[in-house]
Amino acid sequence: MTLYQHNAITKKGTTMPVSASTPKIRIGINPISWSNDDLPALGGETPLSTALSEGKDIGYEGFELNGKFPKDAKGVGDVLRPYDLALVSGWYSSRLAQRSVAEEIEAITPHVQLLAENSASVLVYGEVADSIQGQRIPLVERPRFHSDAAWREYADKLTELARFTLSRGVRLAYHHHMGAYVESPQDIDKLMALTGNEVGLLFDSGHCYMGGGEPLQVLSKHIERVCHVHFKDVRKPVVQLARNNLWSFPDCIINGTFTVPGDGDIDFSALLKVLLQADYSGWLVVEAEQDPAVAPSYVYAKKGYDTLRQLLADAR
Repeated sequence: MTLYQHNAITKKGTTMPVSASTPKIRIGINPISWSNDDLPALGGETPLSTALSEGKDIGYEGFELNGKFPKDAKGVGDVLRPYDLALVSGWYSSRLAQRSVAEEIEAITPHVQLLAENSASVLVYGEVADSIQGQRIPLVERPRFHSDAAWREYADKLTELARFTLSRGVRLAYHHHMGAYVESPQDIDKLMALTGNEVGLLFDSGHCYMGGGEPLQVLSKHIERVCHVHFKDVRKPVVQLARNNLWSFPDCIINGTFTVPGDGDIDFSALLKVLLQADYSGWLVVEAEQDPAVAPSYVYAKKGYDTLRQLLADAR
């Protein structure tokens, strides 16, 4: 028996305190459009203040964290407040595949507290144990669970960890990601089948397509578990080049595999229709790993925002 209890999980998979009202759909952005933590050559010189001021000017309501934010809750709030921006969420690098639940709870607690104290209700969960996402290693060499027993052990630990974060008012949103254990649509299916409803799914359209999935099918299949959304577009011809040439994830970024909604080949109107029909409430986050020297940050961030704003208006 665990020593904590979690918040209610609604029919559609989002979480909230029992007495809270459902929030509207809001459009946020990840500062990776301005600078990339894993590839500092891509915008590393751009100060966080530039991203925040430009994002606010465009119309975004909130930002996810990156490495340029303060590491304490008060500091994060102090940075966002002058721009009247909300904290959407923030990536957490987990090593649960290598650690015990108790070890991971100890490691994750400061991040959960930072999010909760800034009214962010979801945690972007990235499993980085054995991951090659930041290395110049072909994506085909990513880690895998090689037995049902390994899958079950990981899923059981993940469910317990998710119960803990819920007990602190923050839902774990599992980010399927290139170069990691959960990458393909089959991996997503397996994870959702073996974990409890406490584990939410972060649906990332770009990683879904790049990982071999059809975004509309994957989103529709797992909509009940989706609690956070990253809208990332892809350039399909470049995706094919990446597959043919056995690119690493950094190679994919540098060579323009990803872009913002409205600039690539994914049908976001169809994805948005699924979300609206399911009464999704929460954030749509524009996230596109690109070289700002090639894809100017403000121009592309605005294109992504304008695309989603227009699609929302048309859908309603």
